Amino acid sequence: MGKPTKAILVFIGLLLVYLLSWPVDAEPVVWTPPPSPEMKGQFEPNDYLQDAEILGLNDGIGPEDIAVDEAGIMYAGYEDGRIIKYDGHGNSLGIFVNTQGRPLGMDFDGEGNLIIADAYKGLLRADQDGNLTTLTTEADGIPFKFADDVDVAADGKIYFTDASYRYGVHDYRLDLMAHQPYGRLLEYDPDTKTTTTLLSDLYFANGVAVSPGGEFVLVNETSEYRVQKFWLKGEKSGQPEILMDNLPGFPDGISSDGKGTYWIAMPALRKEIIDNLSGKPFVRKIILRLPEALQPAPDRHGFVLGIDGAGRVIHNLQYPSPESFSPITSVEEKNGVLYLGSLTYLGFARIIAPE
Repeated sequence: MGKPTKAILVFIGLLLVYLLSWPVDAEPVVWTPPPSPEMKGQFEPNDYLQDAEILGLNDGIGPEDIAVDEAGIMYAGYEDGRIIKYDGHGNSLGIFVNTQGRPLGMDFDGEGNLIIADAYKGLLRADQDGNLTTLTTEADGIPFKFADDVDVAADGKIYFTDASYRYGVHDYRLDLMAHQPYGRLLEYDPDTKTTTTLLSDLYFANGVAVSPGGEFVLVNETSEYRVQKFWLKGEKSGQPEILMDNLPGFPDGISSDGKGTYWIAMPALRKEIIDNLSGKPFVRKIILRLPEALQPAPDRHGFVLGIDGAGRVIHNLQYPSPESFSPITSVEEKNGVLYLGSLTYLGFARIIAPE
């Protein structure tokens, strides 16, 4: 046996040892996803999002969420902690605040303060001068590992998610591949300064949206392809129920337009290979040992759904193209315009909302 052959065998042996035994901080479990729905009917592909206007291209990566104040000023939070203000034409007005963390979900309260879910810092409040206050960093003695999205109700209470109390924002792939319920839906009361866990054991708790009347709050479970409804008022108060199940993609952000429509951002369609590996946790663990560039990756596909409070699809906006603004991780409507954010894209986008 020649030296090159021996070297190749040694390399293969070391590679196998690595793939089979290198420590990975995840213990994937068996689960059974429902068959993915076909992309037709209410999910029929279209090109509505093709005309999205992209803004902030030269300012950085990853404005996951966009908040718009009453004057039409746009706020975008970037991966390096900066939250930049933009005028209505998309011109930068400079840095509003730097959280020194990773701002994700954002929403304004009734006093004009910007409430921020920061993946590293927890739930923050920035007043109109950009002065930061930390509101809460834990619930039930468990620190937030991945504060994700936030929505402020009309009564001032703040609803937000801790996507995972085990994995942080840079390890989100571990959480998704492990498929274990580490997520939480939380409520912060600014009057009493208390944080309450409304729902635990969620599968990657992501977007959150309160109904206009405060009757319920919706929360996306990204790795379960579903939306849950948690009742805040009425005879069902305190009870959860499944609003939508078996979505064709991974639901990320969700928001209310204040009139009964809820916008869901879908950063990626489901991939058959991922669903097929649901019963093979050992193989999923091997995949996690691969370089990220070799792991299954989504195709570029702009996708936003609009639903009503009963979970019926009323709008289906797409652009299945490598040229699309995608992955879309948030969508917010303000004055008839949809604002689209992305965790990994340069800049953010906007487009006229459908009637």
